[in-house]
Amino acid sequence: MPGPTLLVGGMGFIGLHTARSFLDAGQDVVVTYNTHRREPDFLEAELGTRAKVEQLDVLDAARVDDIIQTHKPEGVVYLAVPALAGVSPADEFKTNTAGYLNVLEASRAAGVRRLSVTSSLAVYASVKQRPWHEDMTFPVSSGNPTEAYKKGLEILGLYFGQRTGLEVVMLRVAGIFGPMYHSMANLPSRLCVAAAHGRAPDFTGMRYGPPKADDGNDACYVKDVADGIRMVHLTDKLEHRVYNVGNGRVTRNRELVEAIREVVPEFSAELPEGGEADNRYMDLSRTTAETGYRPKIGVERGLAEYVSWLRTHPN
Repeated sequence: MPGPTLLVGGMGFIGLHTARSFLDAGQDVVVTYNTHRREPDFLEAELGTRAKVEQLDVLDAARVDDIIQTHKPEGVVYLAVPALAGVSPADEFKTNTAGYLNVLEASRAAGVRRLSVTSSLAVYASVKQRPWHEDMTFPVSSGNPTEAYKKGLEILGLYFGQRTGLEVVMLRVAGIFGPMYHSMANLPSRLCVAAAHGRAPDFTGMRYGPPKADDGNDACYVKDVADGIRMVHLTDKLEHRVYNVGNGRVTRNRELVEAIREVVPEFSAELPEGGEADNRYMDLSRTTAETGYRPKIGVERGLAEYVSWLRTHPN
């Protein structure tokens, strides 16, 4: 009988939902956390039984190796990311290189079936051609940490796999929103939090300034992304090493607001006119053909679920 799937960083936002998806599919998991242990109600029943929990700093090579040797996972999903704030450039760099290498090498030494690495839609940020396909090339320069480090994780991880025979797969995930998201960096989350608490949305501090009505991107509900990660990782035979996991269509900012108003009619968000969103989405043809993945919930239902969850989980 195959072992559990090890989710490195599994107590992060994406990781918690990915754990739920694996469990629902009948696959046990081991989830790790570095400094913040979170136990959401949707995992409570399995924690300690089908979902084992381990503290892990990926920079501790001996600890990485010990967890893999102890639990003997069938495969590893790498979801670990350093904090977006409060971390020095050197520490950020170290986690994304030395920590990543520790997981790659321990996975290779243990002979795990596959190491799946969560990359990001951000790697396409400077790619002019759209929609975005996995075989497109992107420039070496980057405009933000996520874009830079995800490019690096892909290039280094895929080459490591090529050199060692470890099957390393990259999962480029969309702009994600949903329960347990905490940084409020993206627009869907800011809008949902405002609607759930009966206030106007706060756009201060957003990277590109106040969002425009017709700007848009490939937004995806976290439960759909979690299912996509699980489906790619557990597929027996994959023909490629890079897969898009998202909603597969553009959602404009005005559409986000309209969808939220369906569940909170009194909600109001003033978005400046203008913007551009033509074909700003990831093509899912490869992922669907090889794994059967398609988003089941979608943006509109996902927004409604998220608002409902926020109302019952105010903290």
